[in-house]
Amino acid sequence: MMLWDGSMGVWGYVLMVASFVLFWGAIITALVLLARSTAAGNLRYDSRGTGSAGTGQAERMLAERFARGENDETEYTARLNVLRRRT
Repeated sequence: MMLWDGSMGVWGYVLMVASFVLFWGAIITALVLLARSTAAGNLRYDSRGTGSAGTGQAERMLAERFARGENDETEYTARLNVLRRRT
């Protein structure tokens, strides 16, 4: 006859905590990987097959620098032409 007092013992509690941490770690890792893959899916690919975030953000940054006076008009148009020529 087995005597069991209903206690898991120390190793039972250690196993329970370890499985809890592993379970939630796997869930969080899966969510992070899903979010990264979704964000990577928003990249556009150019003719060379490399991913780029598009020129929209770069054009906005260039326009902001021009508005702040960091670039003059000739530099702004030259850089804008380079950005638009790449897509």
